[in-house]
Amino acid sequence: QVQLVESGGGSVQAGGSLKLSCAASGSSWSFNVMGWYRQAPGKPRDLVALITSDDITNYSDSAKGRFTISRDNSKNTVYLQMNSLKPEDTAVYYCHARTRLATYWGQGTQVTVSS
Repeated sequence: QVQLVESGGGSVQAGGSLKLSCAASGSSWSFNVMGWYRQAPGKPRDLVALITSDDITNYSDSAKGRFTISRDNSKNTVYLQMNSLKPEDTAVYYCHARTRLATYWGQGTQVTVSS
């Protein structure tokens, strides 16, 4: 069964950095697209960044210039380096992975940025 295991969340002061990791496993098909979404209290789940197996990336406007998404295809792992964090970045961050057959989600990891 497919599993997405997230790590790297936590609490940080505004202006600080965090790096999230998500390791995917259990699929007979390649994870063509991997990425991150986030959901703040009272808000819908929004795209943060996506990356294809060919390293084509897509960022939300709020993430551009501050966050960097990358992946290691040999490990089926996607990363999100978050710099210059703001209180507005506080949310549960969900790992996302997609094959030709299905879409999968991690359980989420809390990121809290204090001012």
